[in-house]
Order: sequence, then C-alpha cells, then structure tokens
Amino acid sequence: MKIIIATMLALIISTSVMATQENYAFETDQQRVDFKRLTAELRCPMCQNQNIADSDAMIAHDMRRKVYQLITQGNNHDQVIDFMKQRYGDFVHYQPPVTNTTIWLWILPFSVLLLGGWILVRRKPIDINNSVSDTDKVHAIDQDALIAKAEAMLEKDK
Repeated sequence: MKIIIATMLALIISTSVMATQENYAFETDQQRVDFKRLTAELRCPMCQNQNIADSDAMIAHDMRRKVYQLITQGNNHDQVIDFMKQRYGDFVHYQPPVTNTTIWLWILPFSVLLLGGWILVRRKPIDINNSVSDTDKVHAIDQDALIAKAEAMLEKDK
C-alpha cells in the first residue's frame, strides 16, 4: 500500500515539473535567422549526432547561450563557427574541413573501391575442366564401365 501511495505522489509531483524553455531576444530578424542556422549547424559534443538546437544536454544549453552572446556582440556566421571550432574542435561543425588528417576519410573509400575493381578485372576466369574433382572423374569412369557392361549383356541376350 505504501508503494502505491508513493508512486501516486511521485506522479502528481512530476506533472507539475515543466521543462525550461530558452527565450532569446534579438535586435534584428537577421540575428534570429543566424542563431537558428548556427544552432542547426553545430553538433552537440555529448549527443554525437544531434545539433545543439535539438539537444537537451547541459553543454548544448551552454553552447546556445554562447552562440546568442556572440551574435548579439556583432560576430558573423564564420566568426561564431571559428570560435566554436577553437573551443570544441572540428567535430562540433557538421562540415569538417579537408586537412591532412581528414583527407583519408575522403580518399580511403574510393581507394578500396578502385582496388576491388582492379582485383575483379585481373582475376583469372574459372576453367570448367579443372574444376571437376577427382571423385567426379572416378564416378564418370564407373558409369562408362557400367554402360559398356550393360551393352555387352544386351548384345549377349540377342
């Protein structure tokens, strides 16, 4: 009975809890558009494949506040992206730059495809005569002998 009362009490209390929603006041509509675009482009470091606009992680809240602060200070899109990359690394942006480190992410898949195609082209065709096993050859010889015996027996009966 105590468990049921505790559960009911927890349900009643939990319905009164509401998530806080961040409301940002912008001076211009362009700042609002930039904010929405930037928060959609920046990845949450904690959520892996979720942008900071959709993430409820604490770090995403902090990043949204920082983006808001940078935009209201007059920074443009590229400056905000550069700041976030400097602070959180290239991973934070969904469009990583091509560098000596990341070039392998672009080259490796094509290299594997080219190598696989080259192997398929260079592969020797299968020789059907060589693919017959020794046991199959023995069975073929036995069949020929049986056919010869059967023909001899038929000739004998005539």
